[in-house]
Amino acid sequence: MTGAARVTTERPSAKCNDCAFPFTESVIFWEKDTVSLRNFAILLVLSLIWGASFLFIKVAVATIPPLSVAFGRTSLAAVVLYLVLRSRGFRMPGRSPVWGTFLLMGFFNGAVPYTLITWAEIHLDSGLAAIINAVMPLFTVLLAHFFTRDERLNIVKIAGIFLGFCGVVALIGPAALKGLGKDVLAQLAVMAAALCYAIAIILGRRLQGVTPLVSATGQLCCAAFLTLPMILVFDAPWSLSPSFISLAALTCLSLLGTALAYLLYYYLLPRIGSTNLSLVTYLIPITGVFWGALLLGERLHWSAFLALGLILAGIAGVNNRLPKLAFTRKIGVETTAK
Repeated sequence: MTGAARVTTERPSAKCNDCAFPFTESVIFWEKDTVSLRNFAILLVLSLIWGASFLFIKVAVATIPPLSVAFGRTSLAAVVLYLVLRSRGFRMPGRSPVWGTFLLMGFFNGAVPYTLITWAEIHLDSGLAAIINAVMPLFTVLLAHFFTRDERLNIVKIAGIFLGFCGVVALIGPAALKGLGKDVLAQLAVMAAALCYAIAIILGRRLQGVTPLVSATGQLCCAAFLTLPMILVFDAPWSLSPSFISLAALTCLSLLGTALAYLLYYYLLPRIGSTNLSLVTYLIPITGVFWGALLLGERLHWSAFLALGLILAGIAGVNNRLPKLAFTRKIGVETTAK
């Protein structure tokens, strides 16, 4: 992809000393967009967090209904991020059009996919769910081609997406595909969630001028707002009796897999683009194997290393080259005062 990343100072002016938006100066670095080593490392950390999130979901949903899991993870994360935001002396924007984007992001990047995936994990093996979820980068690259100007589809990107998907299949095992056709609604739910995530990545480009902390807080507030009526109607949360371990898993899912994850998500989006960010879906199964080896003592099979190679080759293909061992190269600088 080729584009611009906006880097802004966060020194508020005296006129708006309680606003979370930077007002003094905007510096735009127009850059040749390969993924720098720093951003690739952050992408890897994000995949580690989301790889562990599937474990947290599996534990939480044992005694907490899917809708309540979705509301719990978004509401707690929103409260924590809001407290962090206020502790830094900032406030959320008031009556601003940006709330429309927050609402759309809360719908496509929170309320709907969280509920769908949590429900689907009751009915599907995690391996098959991971393979179905791996169609998300394909959705993203197609949407980016038609709805963006700087992330056009080409044969190299198609090859990269295909290699990455083959890596996921190699890691989990082709035998997992035998489950296709069973529990069709659950499989369609995972695919719909993947499409929602792809739409959200494209929509998230509208928030490039907003700091990651504000973007994450706004999205999660809206996601919690959207799921609250549903849990009151369908789950009757006052009648639930969740176990301690499910509550602990939900807390970890909220603080790590939601609050921290979306800070990283909104940091990366304007810097590496929609298509590159969507490739975190390919890294998540790899990190799941890592967590299994680290925490459960599982042995790494040779297929894991083959899968890692295919996935990295796919990322390199989508990025048109291997990640550079340096920060992205600046082509020009434009400075504006506000």
